[in-house]
Order: sequence, then C-alpha cells, then structure tokens
Amino acid sequence: MDFAPSDKDRPLKEDIRLLGRLLGDTVREQEGEETFQLIERIRQSGVRFRRTADAAAGDELKATLRDLSPGLAIRVVRAFSYFSQLANLAEDQHHLRRSRAHRMEDTKPRPSSLDHALDRAAEAGLDTGALRAFFAGAQVRPVLTAHPTEVQRKSILNAQMGIARLLDERDRHAATPREAALRDEQLQRQVQLLWQTRMLRPQQPAVADEVASALATFDRTFLREVPALYADLEDRLGEDPAWGDQELPPFLQIGSWIGGDRDGNPFVTAEVLQQTLRTQSRTILGHLLRETRTLAEELSLSLQVSRASQEVLELAERSPDQAVRHADEAYRRALSLIFDRLSATQQQALASDGGPLPGSAPPYASPAELQADLDLLDRSLRTHGGRLLARGRLRELRRAVSVFGFHLAPLDLRQSSDAHERVVAELLEAVRPGTRYLGLAEAERVTLLMAELESPRPLASPYLAYSEAAQGELTLFRAAAEAQQRLGPEALPSCIVSHTEGVSDLLEAAVMLREAGLLRPAEDRLDLNLIPLFETIEDLQRCGEILDGLLALPLYRRLLDGRGGVQEVMLGYSDSNKDGGFLTSRWELYKAETRLVAVAARHGIRLRLFHGRGGSVGRGGGPSYEAILAQPPGAVQGQIRLTEQGEVIAAKYGHPAVGRRNLEVLVAATLEASLPDADGASLDPRFPEAMDALSEAACRAYRDLVYGTEGFERFFWESTPIAEIAQLNIGSRPASRKASRAIADLRAIPWVFSWSQCRLMLPGWYGFGSAVAAFERARGEAGLALLREMHARWPTFRSLLSSMDMVLAKVDLGIASRYADLVEDAVLRDRIFERLRAECEATLHALKAITGQRELLEDNPALRRSIQHRFPYLDPLNHLQVELLRRYRASDSDDLTVRSILLTINGIAAGLRNSG
Repeated sequence: MDFAPSDKDRPLKEDIRLLGRLLGDTVREQEGEETFQLIERIRQSGVRFRRTADAAAGDELKATLRDLSPGLAIRVVRAFSYFSQLANLAEDQHHLRRSRAHRMEDTKPRPSSLDHALDRAAEAGLDTGALRAFFAGAQVRPVLTAHPTEVQRKSILNAQMGIARLLDERDRHAATPREAALRDEQLQRQVQLLWQTRMLRPQQPAVADEVASALATFDRTFLREVPALYADLEDRLGEDPAWGDQELPPFLQIGSWIGGDRDGNPFVTAEVLQQTLRTQSRTILGHLLRETRTLAEELSLSLQVSRASQEVLELAERSPDQAVRHADEAYRRALSLIFDRLSATQQQALASDGGPLPGSAPPYASPAELQADLDLLDRSLRTHGGRLLARGRLRELRRAVSVFGFHLAPLDLRQSSDAHERVVAELLEAVRPGTRYLGLAEAERVTLLMAELESPRPLASPYLAYSEAAQGELTLFRAAAEAQQRLGPEALPSCIVSHTEGVSDLLEAAVMLREAGLLRPAEDRLDLNLIPLFETIEDLQRCGEILDGLLALPLYRRLLDGRGGVQEVMLGYSDSNKDGGFLTSRWELYKAETRLVAVAARHGIRLRLFHGRGGSVGRGGGPSYEAILAQPPGAVQGQIRLTEQGEVIAAKYGHPAVGRRNLEVLVAATLEASLPDADGASLDPRFPEAMDALSEAACRAYRDLVYGTEGFERFFWESTPIAEIAQLNIGSRPASRKASRAIADLRAIPWVFSWSQCRLMLPGWYGFGSAVAAFERARGEAGLALLREMHARWPTFRSLLSSMDMVLAKVDLGIASRYADLVEDAVLRDRIFERLRAECEATLHALKAITGQRELLEDNPALRRSIQHRFPYLDPLNHLQVELLRRYRASDSDDLTVRSILLTINGIAAGLRNSG
C-alpha cells in the first residue's frame, strides 16, 4: 500500500524518528550493539515480507527467530512492543496537533465536534428552550468493561504519559538550544524508564487489578476532562444571551462493569462488589478533598476588600479554622469546614474497612449536601463581584460532585439468565416441593413468577440451607441493597440480564431483587433498572415480542412508571456476530432497534438503548460518531450507553486530551442523532430488501464455514493463540463458558481477539464477498448499481462498509499464513486457509466495486497514515509470536517463553488499538 507524502505529516514522522532513535539508543546502552543490530535486522526483514511478500525475507525471519534463545526473545519482544507503543504516542500527539491547527485556522467546524453539532441544532430550528429540554432528558454514558489484555501496570502508563507530555511541550513551546537538549534528555530518561520497567503483572490479574486499571483512567483523564467538557459546552451555549449562566444537568457520566459483571466470572462475589464500591468511593473522595484544600488556598478573599453572603459567613463561623490571620477570609474558612466534613465522610467510608471512626465534624449524608454548600460559595462570589473566581476551580469542583457524587462511577450488575433461573428454581422447590420450575413452559413460568412477585412473603428463608451458588447470588443482591443505602441509588443503577430469551428471564431477576428489598411490589418501587440483554441472532429477532410481553404486565408497568417510564435495553454485538457473522449481526441489530422503538412507542414509554460494543469491528467497534449517526430513526432520542473495553480504553481515554476529544464526539453524535431532521428522508424500501438478501447469503457463508466445515474448530484452535489465551491466565474471566473447545461455548472476546492476533480479523468481514457475489448473480449490473446507491444515500450501509474497510486494512494474509502453518494437518490447513483467502479477496473486490475506491482507506487518510507508521513495528511481533507458539506447543513451558507470548499478545493488541 503506497502512501503519498504530506507536509502535514512531517512532524509525525519526526516524532516517530526521534522516539525510535531514543529507544534504539536505550537498547544499545542497556543490551549491547549486537542485540540492537538483531532487532534492526528483524524489523527490516518484517517490512520486506509485508510489502512484497518476499519469500527470502520470510525465510530469513523464520531462521532468525528460530535461533533466538528465550532470554533474547524476551528482549526482542519488548523492543518491538515499545516501538509500537511509542508510535501510538506520536500518532496521538499528531492528531492533537492537527486538531489544534484546524481550530487556530478558524475554519468551518469539523463533523463530530461540539461546534458542528450545535450548528446542526440551530439549522434544525432548536432554540434555547429546546436545547434545555434536550439536555434535561439526555443521558450519554460510556461504560468501562474489563478485558484480558488491558490491565496495564500504572508504572508503564505513567511513563507513557510522561512522554506524551514532553511531546506536547515540544509542539507548543519554542525552546532555546539548551532547553531543547534538556527536553530531549527528559524524553530519553522516560524511554529508559520504560525499558527498565516490568511490562506485565507477575500473576493472573484479579478483579481488583482490573478495577485499579480503570481507576487509573479516572485519575488521568475523567476527573479533570469531564468537568472541563461541561464547562466548555456551557460556555458555548452561553454565547446565546437567552441561555445565560444556565448550568447543564449531569447528563454525561462514566459508568463501569468492573466488579459488578459476574456473567461467567466466578470471582465477582459480594465481597468483591463491596470492595469495588469502597475503592471507587475512596478515589472520588480523595479527589474532592484535594480539590477542596487547593481551592481553600486559592480563595484568599478578605472581607476588608470584598463581601460574602450571610450563608457563607455562617459557614465560616462554624469553621474549625479559628486562626486570627484568617479571621477576615470567609471563603477560606468556609472551605475549611467543608474539608473537615468531607474528611469525616471519607473516614466513614473507611470505617466499613475497619478504619477510624468519624471525628467531630459531621459527615455529609449525601453528595447533595456537599453540593448545597459549594453552591452557597458560588452564589456569593457571583453576587459580590467574583464571577470569574466562581468560574475557576470552584466550578470544576461543583461539577465533579454533580457527576461523580461519592460513588465515582455508576456500577452495573450483570448476570446470566441461566444463573437466576437455577436459583429461583431452587428457592421455589424449597417452599413448594414438587414445583419442578425448570420443566415449566414459558407461559407457566410467567404466571408463577408474577404470583410470587405479588406475594407479600419472602421466598428465601434464613432457616433453610441453599446451594453455594444460590447463597452467593442472594448475598450479592443484599450487598447491592446495602451499597445503595450507603452511597445512593446512583452507585448501582442497573441489573442487566444476559442471554434474555423470554419474559421469565427478567421476572426471575425481579424475584431476586425483591428478596434483597430492591423491588417492593406493595410500593410499586424498583430501585434498579431491569435491563434485558439480547445477544444471539434469534434473541434479536424476538426482542420486540419479549419487550412487548414484559410491558404488558401491569405490575411491571407500574414499577417502570415509578422509574420515570424509561426502559433500557441492551444489545449484544459480540455474540450476535459469533452467531451469524458480521453483516447479519449488524443488520439484525438494526432491525431489532426498529422493533424496540415501535414497541416503546406503542406502550408510551421512553426507550434507552445500551450498545454492547467491543473494540474490534467484529464486536461492534469502529468510529463512534458514524455508528451513532447510523442508528435507525428514533433509536437515540438523546440517550445512549455503550461499552468501552480492551485496548480501546487506553487508546481513547489514556491521554487526557485524546479522552476529552472522544467524550466530545459521543456528546456531539448523540445531539445530532436526536435532531428532528436526523432521520432524513424516508428509507427507500429497496434498501432493507437488499440488506435482507445480503444478510441471508452472508450468514449462510459464515455459518457454513464456522459451524458446518469439518475440521474448522481444530483449524481455529491451532492457527490462532486461543489456546494460550485460555491457558495463560491473562484475565480474571475464563475464556469459555464451559470446559469445552466448542466454538459455541467460547466467549466472544477471545473468539474475536484470537482472529485479530493472527491478523486475519475474520469476524469483521467474512461472508460479505460471498453475499455480494450472490446478489450480483441474481440481479446483474442493476444489483451492483443498487448497492452503490445504498452506499451513497444510506448512512447505515455506508457506516457498515466503512467499518469493514478499516478492518480489511489491518488484515495481512502473509502473516496469517504463518499462523496457518501451525496447523499440523497440512490437508486441513490448505483447504481452509485457501477458502479464507478466496473469501477475503472476494470481499475486497466487492468493497471496492461498491465504494469506487481503488485502495483501502482512501476516504480515511488519518488511519492510512497511522497504519503506515505503526505496522512496521507491529509485524515483527506477529512473526515472533508464531515462533513462540510453536515452541510452547512443543512442550517448551520455560517461564521466559510464557512471558514472551504474553508480551506479544499485549503488544499486538496495543498496536492494532481496536482488536478486542
């Protein structure tokens, strides 16, 4: 793939060259010239093999890697992993550089920016009142989830951020020769620090490690950038005199599953849930304390030269700060009281850990109490000539309280419907021997469960013994109820039921909630959102019918009305893809959304969709802006939730400025997708009819390969690192739901992740080429013309092809063929790999024929540039991984070999940036 040079890209090339030189110098100094030359030789051979499929380069690579000792293999893997990471940092900095240059040119706002979204809102006729109403009912919530490759050590992340900061300083500030030399030395120091820091944790990550990894992202990005984004948006809206100083409600929040998602994860227990919530609480309270102390130091206003409201004076009078030198500093003394009360609040949270009891200052009973005190300071400053002071740190602190509360991140509970089903069956059998709940038909289950929910007596008894599984579920729900009482309902807002296949699955969860006091039928009160998760193709096709049946139940409807009449539904991109392939998954998800929108409208409730997207295209990933705008009519309505996981978390939110930009994209896209004219013209009826035909053919091709081809399961296990991902304890969650090698039992994350590691990316494209070929055979030239029209006029189809374009650009059949060589049965290997190669070529041909592109990524120069600069450092990791897998499978379980494999898995994931 050829990339034309661009002056705009020169700073990026210079950054990559600089960082590469610094890493090379570090390797020379730390490991010696011989090791450095070996690494360079491997890199150059990898580049030749990739660009020209040079057989001699491939043979040279094999020979070189085969002869590496375990210790040398570790050093080579680390070098290329760090090369890839440093290239990522340079790429992020260049993106920020270009964005800043665009803003400085004061040109037309770019799509996906807040300015562009607000311009679109004005064009659509939204006045100030309409915008207020939109934000009053909006909810935008990315939700962080755990992933086996994304438990990076904080030490590594800190060093990376140090490098990012220094690159930014080089961009923004002119330097004298001496200053430039010192800055380069600082960069060299950070690179050396990276090299001498252990990349991996020494043991399998626990849930607590995954929680700590997520909290590091809050410390680095969210705690600062979320309040800053609110302030920026309020300032832009405030340019309209009709808006004034109106503050936005906390519509944008960062959610989490880590520590609450126990679907298939036996390590998420009631104790882990409680510890997670305490850790989150300590994190936000620590931040609020630090900000309050700093604010007290800043607000040194004297009553001799300024004034304060009576409320602030009363706070100051109650302050523990009675120093004579502060007698006239009312704001500082008031903040001293607030600090003491926050300290008492933190001590109270620690008390549940056996920590010290609160002191003399009364703790805050809720974030609202703290907010009220801070609001007093804000009003007083604005009233007495301190408006600019109110718009500084105080504004950020007040926003942090309104968004993060004392819980930091709303934590969702998630469990499989199968688990709830078994527990409810056990509880019913204990009080009604002979019930045999598991043998009942769906209608009988619904009748029985509704009667149980209407009953005033509890189902579980403290005098009966239950299985360990049942006791664990009951204990966890009781822990959730206690946490809500302590931290407020915002701390645990939702209960998600995975694998929802019928109304009874949701009623079983409702029974569990009732047992913990989280659902009180006599009061028509439900304390958590009860959310069905539809995952397989069949479940997506039935989701409208299931939601309709649920909303038709009078008791449930009363409970829902008590929660504002908003029903949330989660859609699973991962399992539907593994079930039916990329094209069918996306199309069935689209149709499922239209069904759900219609059901919600018929019942007069508001629908909020939660998109269970992964990082990779095969799991629903891709550009968030295009994906949100491609939703069907009525599917957004100002509210959207979506998962963020894997290496995507670090890529999108690891750098504060990059994280801020990605949050802005989510807000902008949600606003644009909710505008009255967002739906555009009515959908041409030929388009969905064509998609049905494409989907049927693509699904048939995909399922015939994955589930209908003899030996495919063996090919998958031997040609990808799935066995090592399952065996090497990379994450806290098992790779399969059962002790089985069956693809049907495999979790979607390792399924997609394994194909990404071997650079085939099969779940992101397979079946499309066959589908288009069948469509053209049936319709001739008119069929291709229709597909081109769909690409030009239908954002949903355009977004689908754009995602596939992105993933195909990362496919490397040459590298994938080296993984295929790991398959011991040569006949099986050749038969299946040639089939994969043919389908990939057919898909590439179809994509180019529809879009008119001559090369991949013609419309995405940023990603083309990124691939150009990152992949020379990434490809050698694949070649190394193949050799290491060969050794490991030949019973080389040397600790260095195992560590090397883990390093390549992390390095490849980081280099691809959206593989999980």
